[in-house]
Amino acid sequence: MSKPYSVLVVDDHPLLRRGICQLIASDEDFTLFGEAGTGLDALAAVANEEPDIVLLDLNMKGMSGLDTLTALRQESVTARVVILTVSDAKQDVIRLMKAGADGYLLKDTEPDLLLEQLKQAMQGHRVISDEVAEFLYDLKASQEESSWIDALTPRELQILQHLAEGLSNRAISEELHISEGTVKVHVKNLLRKANAKSRTEMAVRYLNQ
Repeated sequence: MSKPYSVLVVDDHPLLRRGICQLIASDEDFTLFGEAGTGLDALAAVANEEPDIVLLDLNMKGMSGLDTLTALRQESVTARVVILTVSDAKQDVIRLMKAGADGYLLKDTEPDLLLEQLKQAMQGHRVISDEVAEFLYDLKASQEESSWIDALTPRELQILQHLAEGLSNRAISEELHISEGTVKVHVKNLLRKANAKSRTEMAVRYLNQ
């Protein structure tokens, strides 16, 4: 994608939004695609043409940054979406990155560093402020933890759900109208796939997803 990169600035604070727009316009590698004060305005702005980057505030009145990001992705908008926020809360970082954000930057980022990180985002990198970067390890661990569940067959998932309810092998066999021996085979496969030492450990991990 050739420079200059076009940027849509979405923030419900007019003074701050104006300052960010001026910063973007001051760098020859960027051009200002537009600005929006609400999530709805942002969606309208990209209806016919997309910017290269959407710089998106998180805590906005009406549609939040998360709602706006979700709507953008549902509309198949392929622009890089970088969150710019005051929130350094772990749950916000994980929630936004899971929802498809390409970056999470704090508003106290130095202006020159912000511009450099936006350029990094355009080169395919995921850009995260140092203060919240550690939360990505938790995100990765969460994704790895759920991967074994994604690999289960429908029948295995069915049995796992009954295990999590505390049912015995015999009760599961009666519930699903299969032999108790078949249930035992499935439980053995489940333990292997989950790399779990007991059915209790496996059930707890499932319930914590």
